[in-house]
Amino acid sequence: MGQLAPASAVPLVDQPPLLPRIGGAESNVACGLAALGHRVAWVGRVGDDPFGRIVTRTLTGYGVDVSLVETDPRRPTGLYLKDPAPDGTAVYYYRHGSAASAIGPELADRPELRAARLLHLSGITPALSAGCAAFTRRLLTGRAPGPPLVSFDVNHRAALWPAARAAQPLLELARSADLVLVGRDEAERLWHTATADDVRALLDGVAHLVVKDAGVGAVHYARGERVVVPAPRVEVVEAVGAGDAFAAGFLSGLLDGRAPAQCLRLGHVMAAATLLSTADLAPLPPRPARERLLALSDADWAALRVPDPALFPLPSPPHFSGA
Repeated sequence: MGQLAPASAVPLVDQPPLLPRIGGAESNVACGLAALGHRVAWVGRVGDDPFGRIVTRTLTGYGVDVSLVETDPRRPTGLYLKDPAPDGTAVYYYRHGSAASAIGPELADRPELRAARLLHLSGITPALSAGCAAFTRRLLTGRAPGPPLVSFDVNHRAALWPAARAAQPLLELARSADLVLVGRDEAERLWHTATADDVRALLDGVAHLVVKDAGVGAVHYARGERVVVPAPRVEVVEAVGAGDAFAAGFLSGLLDGRAPAQCLRLGHVMAAATLLSTADLAPLPPRPARERLLALSDADWAALRVPDPALFPLPSPPHFSGA
């Protein structure tokens, strides 16, 4: 999607200047993984309009392959607005009739999707249209056994479909994935589970399950093991996009063969960087700093506060020219 958001955390009603950026769960994860050094491709549809070009240009700037992106000459690129407020950020979607909403199940048959090590999807896509729902089901519930590893971020968006309507479809999709990421609060809203262990009981057949609990921490379940890593304390500027950043960090660790605790820590590092920015895509600590954070003792990690110039340095945001 395209995104319009204030440059600082100022409500829209105060008419702050707006910056055109990109948004969207899967594209955020793609950029995050590319920034961490992985080969990544993004599959989607955009309109033949300025926001469509901003999307593909930004993805390309992060090193994401956009050769599979389709440009629709008739439908516009979807758009959303961020409206920061002291009690949280509201999001306004303008996606009805968008280019992405015209995705159909045939896109799932692209051979490139089966050739990847990891295929990442979210629960936002099936909310966009019947065709998008059929596409997601084919990739998850209709797939043959074997690779790629399929990751599913539940990512329920009440503005797109209410919990009562989304609960069962999202549960079926989650149960078909190899790896599921879900917020403890959204699982409670959807499935009335109170704890991370309750979510595990509901998704007991999933090989890897990550339950995130905002500023508290995250739990990873796999092969009978339960690993908990607390979240660092962060001076939050704006929260939208932090879940996608966490997913990118966790998946990066998994692809690199890191231990579960380090995967969770890298997810927290990525999320913390995003929480310091009004953009969904935020600058990251340099690799040496990230490695130092991953190597902290449990006591030092538990005491971590962000920002911390000594442990959590951030570079300037990337800038991509029109070249």
